Amino acid sequence: MKAKMRKCACGIYTLKKICPSCGNETKNPLPPRFSPADRYGKYRRQMKKKEV
Repeated sequence: MKAKMRKCACGIYTLKKICPSCGNETKNPLPPRFSPADRYGKYRRQMKKKEV
């Protein structure tokens, strides 16, 4: 079985969806793949602006 590494905000890498050290949710550390025909890039950038 193949699993992807995940990263927590505290800097810990794990295979679990919940960080074993702090209990926060982990995320995929890799950026999304680039495609010149990205139909949803505009919406993703809008969401990223709202987070900051």
